[in-house]
Amino acid sequence: MASTPMVGQRLSYDDLVCTVRYVGEVAGTSGAWLGVEWDDPTRGKHDGSHKGVKYFECLSKSSTAASFVRPSRPSQAPQSFISALHEKYASEVDSANRAISSGRLIEISGKVVEEVGFDKIRRQLARVGDLKIVILNGMRVGWAVGEGEASVAETCPKITELDLSHNLFVDFGTSVGVCRDLPELRSLRLNGNRFQDVLGDEWIQNAGSVFSGVKELALEETFLRWDEICHIARKFGSLASLSCGTNQLAAISGPLPAALSSTLTILNLEWNGFTALSDLTMLSSLTSLRNLHLKGNNISALTSNPSSSSAAVPTFPESIQYVDLSYNQVPSWSFVDSLHVVFPGLTALRIAHNPIYGSTEQSNTQQGPSLSATTTEEAHMITIARLPRLRTLNFATVSDSDRSNAEMFYLSRVAKELAAVPEGAESEVLKAHPRYEELCALHGTPDVIRRQETNPEFLESRLINVTFRYVGGGGEVPITKTKDIPNSFDIYAVKGMTARMFGLSPLRIRLFWETGEWDPVAGFDEQEGDSSDEEEEVAEAEMEWVVGGPAGGDEEGHRGWEGVSAGATAGRWVKREAELRDSPRALKFCVDGQEAKIRVEDK
Repeated sequence: MASTPMVGQRLSYDDLVCTVRYVGEVAGTSGAWLGVEWDDPTRGKHDGSHKGVKYFECLSKSSTAASFVRPSRPSQAPQSFISALHEKYASEVDSANRAISSGRLIEISGKVVEEVGFDKIRRQLARVGDLKIVILNGMRVGWAVGEGEASVAETCPKITELDLSHNLFVDFGTSVGVCRDLPELRSLRLNGNRFQDVLGDEWIQNAGSVFSGVKELALEETFLRWDEICHIARKFGSLASLSCGTNQLAAISGPLPAALSSTLTILNLEWNGFTALSDLTMLSSLTSLRNLHLKGNNISALTSNPSSSSAAVPTFPESIQYVDLSYNQVPSWSFVDSLHVVFPGLTALRIAHNPIYGSTEQSNTQQGPSLSATTTEEAHMITIARLPRLRTLNFATVSDSDRSNAEMFYLSRVAKELAAVPEGAESEVLKAHPRYEELCALHGTPDVIRRQETNPEFLESRLINVTFRYVGGGGEVPITKTKDIPNSFDIYAVKGMTARMFGLSPLRIRLFWETGEWDPVAGFDEQEGDSSDEEEEVAEAEMEWVVGGPAGGDEEGHRGWEGVSAGATAGRWVKREAELRDSPRALKFCVDGQEAKIRVEDK
């Protein structure tokens, strides 16, 4: 009779692995139960509680990670590494060999095939000794070599990449037993295992140089503490890449081993529980780190106590060039402005799927209304303009023309924000835009046009100051004239007045109201969805920006009439305008405010 599983033991039911957390009775039921925590937190029904009574704790914070199962329920038998290797990579070949030796015909998709060439194929597939990449994810591996089996060195000594994720490990015994015979091993994945008493694990302490050649280590979904991860990492003295995602980490409590400061280039901390960049301050000793992955955390501030003026803003090594902050809670553009201080070497950033990349109430309250991005395209341009050294943003390369267009668009949005406040309050607005003076020096200072509020009883409140610009068909220099027009005039009257002003026929001209605003070209907005593949497809597409960008400057450095024509669709942004078609509609319903610019063209 099989013995009852013990607390801490790893079991597999129907190819789903769990850890025994409780053995005993459950009130209101008869007999004994096993309280298990599933590796897949969606598999269970509760968190270790039953009818208000807490029977055991789970490592996972999920409310559905646990279940009760009967000890009599048969579990799948564990197996050795060698057995799992043959089961996955040699079982089909062995079946074919048995079929041929017994004289049975071989069928593929229901059709009998000839044996011609099969000997060569069998010889190639059956040589597990030539395997370099081995994936035994969820294969119920419990130990390295079983009784009567050949050693790992004799069976598969050429392995360079090994995945032993989601198996039945509770200590490092199996990992050491397998890897000591793999001199060429460079990548090891142990995701989803549940190592116990790591700090007291004698297998780790006595591992020696077993893992010294490993360059990539993955310990995701293990729920290890940071000090336990550091303890394991000490045995991997040549690591270049370390993945510790989905471990419910909330802070980096200490530095990684000193030996890794000169070797580690990639650190993955995705889907943990960090809330501020200061939670990662201990990583500042990693002077060779290039890529830092922080996707899917809850980062919303630079420091864990943003209300304190004495809280130090963390500074990371200049070696860090790429940072992934997507799927966090970045609430304001001031956070983005500080990234070049926190990461002085930053040239590539992923920051999509944050509050600032949408029209959320939170982002709108953090910044003025003119800089609350309503589309991902607007947020993309504002991010580029605020971070001068970026060369890649959300997988898209930032060209020189992209940067120029983004910076001029950003200046136009700042000008709108300045126009919404009195002149005396401009300095307060500009505090939120640290690059404003720098960008004005590069592209010219934008016009800040304030519309004065007038008493509706006054005549001037019923007039619209219109600047007409006639663009003749012969290529001559445009003619500009300004006139106050009653806002009650219909378009027929406006067109007749315009024709007389320029000596034209009202039947042979067209009028276009130029709003001075910019719109994204249809089809370029980011689609709904959370897939990283969508962003990678965008990165591969040829996404060009309007070459001219928001208009160039006149001789005094202010915005003039020059710019991209209304019909330009070669880029992602075009000037917004509307044709004033013949109608009895009043002018005040066709343009905004008490000032307007209208372009006159020949039909």
